[in-house]
Amino acid sequence: MASKLTVQDVFDSHQKTLELYWLSHSHQTGQAILEETQPQSGPPPNLVGYLNLIRPNRIQVLGETETRYLSGLEADICEDTLRQLFDARPAMIIFACSTQPRDALRQWADNTSTPLVGTSLTARRVIEVLDFHLNSILSRKQIIHGVFMEVLGLGVLLTGPSGVGKSELALELLTRGHRLIADDAPEFFQATPDTVHGRCPDLLEDFIEVRGLGILNVRAMFGDNAILSDKRLSLIIRLEHIDAQKQSPLERLDSTQRHVEVLNMEIAEVVLPLGPGRDLAIIIETAVRNHALHLRGYNSAQDFIKRQRKLINKNTS
Repeated sequence: MASKLTVQDVFDSHQKTLELYWLSHSHQTGQAILEETQPQSGPPPNLVGYLNLIRPNRIQVLGETETRYLSGLEADICEDTLRQLFDARPAMIIFACSTQPRDALRQWADNTSTPLVGTSLTARRVIEVLDFHLNSILSRKQIIHGVFMEVLGLGVLLTGPSGVGKSELALELLTRGHRLIADDAPEFFQATPDTVHGRCPDLLEDFIEVRGLGILNVRAMFGDNAILSDKRLSLIIRLEHIDAQKQSPLERLDSTQRHVEVLNMEIAEVVLPLGPGRDLAIIIETAVRNHALHLRGYNSAQDFIKRQRKLINKNTS
């Protein structure tokens, strides 16, 4: 996967977002950002960061400070610094804050076919965007069948058997102002060591399939605000036919205590039984609100149990 991610891919993906433009006349745009070689005993290379000669980044970002540092070096020291920079074979060098490379650096870039890219944005902003993008692409992934939505600010995955009505429920949630991230095959990836994010594969972006209506373009029907590119996965809601339910008394008190593993991380799950007359959109909104309370440390079931225990102790005394 990493070998398919080239300099041109990064440039095309972020040309508008990061206001990128080419600074070099000839550039090796097919060069891989992270080449698949034999396993190394040392740590993997950094993907993107500020100018670093000790542990070079695959994408070196130079802002005003770094450019001013290189410009202030004496000729022989500058030559040694540039040799060290380009001996590491960076995939590309980005000049932030509308800075320009000095002639010596341009010459080294031409000789080594190293792409030079410019942007008017700050180096910090460039690194933040590219670091998130590259890590999300190269991280572990898992596809889960369902509809992934943002409901009341939280990422919620609707799962269940095929034909249970997930897409129809997603349409109802869309009409209530919530947003679609991915239908049918959302892709989840490890964004940080303790968070899982989900997004939509490029082929399915903006579309949802509803039985009887076929393929619908959500962006065209509901507007740009109805679509979200990615979101952290906070809650999984599994829809099941009522005959399949075998809930214990404890689950009637607090059904959000169960968890499922996604990429080796525990994600809270709620199981909702389907039945005639149930307004699932309202129930899902309520489940999300209840989970938000859990995240803030409040558990209504435990609060009820404490109140009940206090009443029992009062009566027995």
